[in-house]
Amino acid sequence: MREELVAVYDEHGAVTGSTTRADMRARGLWHATGEVLLRSGDGESVYVHRRSPDKDVFGGLWDCWAGGVVAAGETPAECAFRELGEELGVHGAALTPLFTHVFEQPPLRCHNFTFEAHWDGPIAHQPEEIVEGHWLPLADLRAWAEDAASPLIPDGRAGILAWFRRYY
Repeated sequence: MREELVAVYDEHGAVTGSTTRADMRARGLWHATGEVLLRSGDGESVYVHRRSPDKDVFGGLWDCWAGGVVAAGETPAECAFRELGEELGVHGAALTPLFTHVFEQPPLRCHNFTFEAHWDGPIAHQPEEIVEGHWLPLADLRAWAEDAASPLIPDGRAGILAWFRRYY
């Protein structure tokens, strides 16, 4: 089986090539993610999920963004649509582009392209990626994000705090 190729970025957010996911992780290369903040139809809650313990980064922690690494030849928006469908089983939701935030905590160096979607339909977890999940009111998510001891993944925490500063 051929290993997945991911897009390699530079520190300014431009695509510079591709490599395997393993090589990107081993060398701490700049890369990108497409991430979706899935909000309830009324916008008052966000879907949060606990990552599988065997994930290659931040296994077992909670996240409020559905997303993943941008594949070679894929745009961040295409990645976000793909990941929302794969991880949460959400297909056909309209994505609104939000902002890009940089997370640099070597060996992780990533441009996180964020999007938002509203959804009241069913959620179907990808069992290899997600252990559990539920809707969390925005006020509770903000409290969780502001608590450094909460089990939110570091890049997800940085992203949602940036979201709260901009939009809520």
